[in-house]
Amino acid sequence: MTVDIDKTTGPEDTPPAGPEAIKAIPVRHYGRYVSAVAAIAILVAVVYAFSQGKINWGVIPDYFFDDRIVTGVLKTLLLTVLAMAIGIVGGIMLAVMRLSRNPVTSSIAWFYIWFFRGTPVLVQLVVWFNLGLVFEYINLGPIYKDYWSSFMTPLLTALLGLGLNEAAYMAEICRAGLLSVDEGQTEASHALGMSHSKTLRRVVIPQAMRVIVPPTGNEVINMLKTTSLVSVIQYSELFRVAQDIGQTSGAPAEMLFLAAAWYLLLTSVFSVGQYYLERYYARGSSRSLPATPFQKIKANMLSLSRSRGGVA
Repeated sequence: MTVDIDKTTGPEDTPPAGPEAIKAIPVRHYGRYVSAVAAIAILVAVVYAFSQGKINWGVIPDYFFDDRIVTGVLKTLLLTVLAMAIGIVGGIMLAVMRLSRNPVTSSIAWFYIWFFRGTPVLVQLVVWFNLGLVFEYINLGPIYKDYWSSFMTPLLTALLGLGLNEAAYMAEICRAGLLSVDEGQTEASHALGMSHSKTLRRVVIPQAMRVIVPPTGNEVINMLKTTSLVSVIQYSELFRVAQDIGQTSGAPAEMLFLAAAWYLLLTSVFSVGQYYLERYYARGSSRSLPATPFQKIKANMLSLSRSRGGVA
């Protein structure tokens, strides 16, 4: 005889109910919408004001690649590269002198930095150009001898004025980079028998470049714009050429906008180069390098194509 036993489930046999799903409601930032609308309205107002001004915008494309403008751009680039070369070399030397234990060399470097950082670049350019009032001629013995006015050409004046001034700023940048390297690196190099100069070249400076490169890139861009000051000493760079063309063509304001467009184009190119240079020197300090602009574009295109494929 078989007896069927009715099995009833008790409360303890029912699975416990899980927690209720939390529905996250993002906070609405109304201030962002208001500020975005205000910024767009201001931008539209500025563009409209320039479009209604008495400016002949059609003249700018006609002179954008003019031979005189292109020559001025090349001279601006040449002056920027040479002045920065003088500034970087001089800055490294001054930084090493400033960190020296020799009080004489350290004091000379401090005085140089104090003097050139404390006087405007424009004043330095004019002083260099008019030093003929103090030195009537330059005499280097059997090597060279000539009047100061013939020796101090506009190009040489621009190089000295910009390069020597830049060396004072680069000295502080290089000094900060050298101080950022741990002292243990220097001690270990000396323990291996490396001289002080070789330690600087092989160990300290390569590691300091990660700190030196970003502000140096800013200095290059700043130097490119500062070259416009040499127009006061009659050097025919971009700004000077644009002014001359503006006076002869009757479109002075238009030529200033043309020069501004060229400066924006050149600084944008230098900014891209600075990005890749910083990325190169970040290899030893970052586990994963930041994506380049092309890699970001490629990743966005791949993600967009995948999302379209998933919807289909």
